[in-house]
Amino acid sequence: MQIEVISASSKQPGWVQSGFDTYARRLRGSCRMSLTEVPLAKRTRSANPSRLRAEEGDRMLAAVPKGARIVALDESGRQWSTVELKSRLERWLHGGHSVALLIGGPDGLAPECLDRAHEGWAISSLTLPHGLVRIIAAEAIYRAWSLLENHPYHRD
Repeated sequence: MQIEVISASSKQPGWVQSGFDTYARRLRGSCRMSLTEVPLAKRTRSANPSRLRAEEGDRMLAAVPKGARIVALDESGRQWSTVELKSRLERWLHGGHSVALLIGGPDGLAPECLDRAHEGWAISSLTLPHGLVRIIAAEAIYRAWSLLENHPYHRD
């Protein structure tokens, strides 16, 4: 199964890419993870945030692999424990489809992205920088996968 993290983003610092890559590289076998960045809409003082979100949402949805299960990373989603994420990952693996994790830009996800999502995942009730969200999501996926694989990474 391929997990595609799709993020509306400007250029991120090197530590963000390095952090994401650290966990994405650790996944082996039936589960792989990669990142697709879509450019942010041009922000000006007079720009309408709804229009910006819609533009970014169109780009993100265009990047979703055909037939993929869409998971919106959004504060309106549910927070999952590691064990709950492990169960979801197991269902995703057995579902036979790719998974697309959508991370919105500074103004959040477009309503179209939320409408198309099969489920919503709230990483935290804190407001986090979007670069950090991709690292946390990658680590959480890796930890859930390590539980499925009986790998010693996860400690109770």
